[in-house]
Amino acid sequence: MIIRKLQISNLRNLAQVELAPHPSLNILYGENGAGKTSVLESLAVLSRGRSFRSNKIAQLIGPEKDRISVFAELEETHDADQAAASVRLGLERSASEWQARRSGQDLQQLSELADSLAVVVMEPNSHALISGAPDGRRRYLDWGVFHVEPEYLSAWRRYSRALKQRNAALRQGARTLLESLDPVLAEAGEAMTSLRTAYTAELSTHLEQLMPELSPRLDSVAVEYRRGWANGSLRESLKEHRERDLERGSTHPGPHRADLAISLHGHAVRDSVSRGEQKILATALVLAQARRQCETGRMPLLLLDDLASEFDRSHFNAALEVGRQLGVQVWITGVEAASLDSDHGLFHVEHGQVRKMV
Repeated sequence: MIIRKLQISNLRNLAQVELAPHPSLNILYGENGAGKTSVLESLAVLSRGRSFRSNKIAQLIGPEKDRISVFAELEETHDADQAAASVRLGLERSASEWQARRSGQDLQQLSELADSLAVVVMEPNSHALISGAPDGRRRYLDWGVFHVEPEYLSAWRRYSRALKQRNAALRQGARTLLESLDPVLAEAGEAMTSLRTAYTAELSTHLEQLMPELSPRLDSVAVEYRRGWANGSLRESLKEHRERDLERGSTHPGPHRADLAISLHGHAVRDSVSRGEQKILATALVLAQARRQCETGRMPLLLLDDLASEFDRSHFNAALEVGRQLGVQVWITGVEAASLDSDHGLFHVEHGQVRKMV
């Protein structure tokens, strides 16, 4: 996926912005608060309906009107032997509603946006993939599996719906209803777990290949999927925990409690590596996710927000080189214009205005 044209309206301090990006590499530079990250946010909003910095749409809406809009002309390829197709994708979103269109057709679900435009994001808080709470790692997994396994969204929706219903039944003490809900929850949860487990194994393979390039000291890192319940099947675990779940009013076992266990020489990385190395590992996870998606033939956008401030020059160059080797369109922000020999687009951002320099 390559963006040929991008239009942004009323997103934070970006009142009206239009730019024609470079097909391979784009660098946005300027002072802090100029609006560089907001350009990347617009791409995330167009893909997922929300920013990677905040779930609250109201925080993104600028002063010009009561909604934001993002429009892009895309060049889409699915296979090396297939001709590129032109796609027009647009989204308008207020604090309470949204409208989106793809090449003139209305979209009914935000997941249709995500399926049309995939983004992989590395930003200053991405180290939470290593040191943060499990819910961030679950979101990372969910987005990754969604983009490579077409059946995952259906399983995730079935599970989410059944989990909500089961938790309501637990609070009401509706034992008979639990008997009918548990098989549905278990079937969807096992399907999710199977896909997540396979995806984690694929990520591990990519990490093994990436770590020597990014940080040889960390080349023995291991990633394991922990499914969210102990022994046996999920249905058996739900039955075993039913009385305790009734006492708590919520479901304990299941993939909603899953996690990625990331270790180095058998020790959890959050306890055994420095903060800087955690950032390198988080970058490796993001790049591994992008590599896995590229294997499907549908190329994501790679968004690297303020990467230069996170790494020294050698690690910055290594991460950028890995990203460029993928053949995806890369977007980078920074306070200063990066000095690169390769062909790229250079944009200066100042007070919400974006000006093309190269």
